[in-house]
Amino acid sequence: MKLKKGYVLRQVCGENVVVGEGLDAINFGKLLSLNETAAWLWQQAVELGDFTEEKLTARLCESYEVAEEQARTDVEAIIKQWDELHLLDMA
Repeated sequence: MKLKKGYVLRQVCGENVVVGEGLDAINFGKLLSLNETAAWLWQQAVELGDFTEEKLTARLCESYEVAEEQARTDVEAIIKQWDELHLLDMA
């Protein structure tokens, strides 16, 4: 899966937010606020391009002191949120 083109992570008033650019901004019509870890996961997904839950979980475990089970739960939750907001391209 990939993040859809046209959505970017920005810092707005000290908050990490995902916003749509161009026509996607019209369709998205909101800001998605991300905590520090979720913003870090977004950046990892951008860096990877094509990513899986397993790849993001592995990166989370490598970079933070977190148990694999907890990391997997967190990654699954954020991917579910991104999917519900139509921010993912599953092709």
